[in-house]
Amino acid sequence: MPDGRQLKGKSLGRNTNIDSGLVKITTEGKYPYLEMGHSGDLKKGQWCIAIGHPGGWKPGRSPVVRLGRVIDKGAGAIQTDCVLVGGDSGGPLFDMQGRVIGINSRIAPPITVNIHVPVDTYRETWDRLVKADEWGPGTQFGKQQPYLGVQGDTEDGKCKITSVTAGSPADRAGFKVDDVIVKFGTTRIDDYDTLVSMIKRSRVGDQVAVDVMRGNETMTLTVTIGKRPN
Repeated sequence: MPDGRQLKGKSLGRNTNIDSGLVKITTEGKYPYLEMGHSGDLKKGQWCIAIGHPGGWKPGRSPVVRLGRVIDKGAGAIQTDCVLVGGDSGGPLFDMQGRVIGINSRIAPPITVNIHVPVDTYRETWDRLVKADEWGPGTQFGKQQPYLGVQGDTEDGKCKITSVTAGSPADRAGFKVDDVIVKFGTTRIDDYDTLVSMIKRSRVGDQVAVDVMRGNETMTLTVTIGKRPN
């Protein structure tokens, strides 16, 4: 949270047809929330604002704000020219009244053509998501998705670790914040996106030797790929 608090939560449902999902905060308390707009009312050329955390969340850095316009819209996607970068996924897309009209989803090859999940789809699938239902391509493998437990920064052209999830495979293997991953198995790692791609290709239970730079020292950590928690 902006005040530094960390909250617990759990994953509920997901719809891989349109890249939507739902997470519930399980820590007791009252939380601020934003009004949901109506993505079905959007018009081409309409101004909008996207925010996110490019390269991953950083302490002391507020979310990056990008102004753009709606390029196209459909039942399962909104396209805008708000510039997005890896790490912005999951952030909100607003109309100019501050209402959430979409969730940042996929980044197209030109960074000025980006795809957002329309907020109306959440109204249509809310009950299924709350029941932790999973549907769409790949969800039959959802219980065995490979998991490392790190977030990374790609702004400097390298795979620098910005956070390590407590109790994760990375935590147990000894990864630390500010480590720079340079090799995963036999594959050279030049940026965080490459690391994510290699993790997705792994299988739960695989043991992988990972070379990291820690300060001026190079070391090899052996990690056992885990199963993504629900």
